[in-house]
Amino acid sequence: MGRRLHRVTGSRRGPPLPEKICAACGRPFTWRKKWEECWERVRFCSDRCRGHGTKRRATTR
Repeated sequence: MGRRLHRVTGSRRGPPLPEKICAACGRPFTWRKKWEECWERVRFCSDRCRGHGTKRRATTR
């Protein structure tokens, strides 16, 4: 009784999840179930980044 493959992507996990860029650290993050109702308002990838706001920016190495 294996899981069926997704017909479009060919994977067992389904279609790819939407992504955004964190306003504080600049890293990409993906949709989470807990953000289902408010995804359009989510700006930060974590509580830590939300605490720092947009003051901190990612640096290139």
